[in-house]
Amino acid sequence: MKEKEQGRDRLLDIYIAFFKMGLVTFGGGYAMLPILEREVVEKRSWIEKEEVLDYYAVSQGLPGIITVNVSVFIGYRRRQIPGGLMAALGVVSPCIIIITILAACLQNFQDNVYVKHALGGISVCVTALIASTVLGLFKKGVKDVPGFLIFLAVAGYSLFTPLSPILCVVCAAVLGILIQTVRNRRAK
Repeated sequence: MKEKEQGRDRLLDIYIAFFKMGLVTFGGGYAMLPILEREVVEKRSWIEKEEVLDYYAVSQGLPGIITVNVSVFIGYRRRQIPGGLMAALGVVSPCIIIITILAACLQNFQDNVYVKHALGGISVCVTALIASTVLGLFKKGVKDVPGFLIFLAVAGYSLFTPLSPILCVVCAAVLGILIQTVRNRRAK
């Protein structure tokens, strides 16, 4: 019986950890990355930092919200399907609660100057978090000249063409695999 109680506690821990992250994260998946790394890598040691980046990379190519996809990967890694479900529920629960409360109160506060300024401040904070995340991903992901050239190509296509981001991710992955294959052959 003790083992079952500990299993429930661990599922509850997963839910609570992702609930807290969902509660304080504004701006989506990229804004969540620093908080996620601190909570699941540094504080709880559930996964390694490189795994977080891998989960983000895979989640970008999957349908759905990056934050939810990443949380499912981490929850699944901890406790299989129940862990993935608890992580997903944990990360979306605060949004559901907050949106429900805001919708009920919106009529009274939609023109409130303080609410407008608070949301403006949150937008600035989210922008800074996203910029920090992009810089961190750049430092961890771009390690050599070919990687930098792939980055420039993807950035250029993303900014100046209507090319699908999914196509950019797939093409960058194929280029990375080809470059590594050539390097491995030359090393032999």
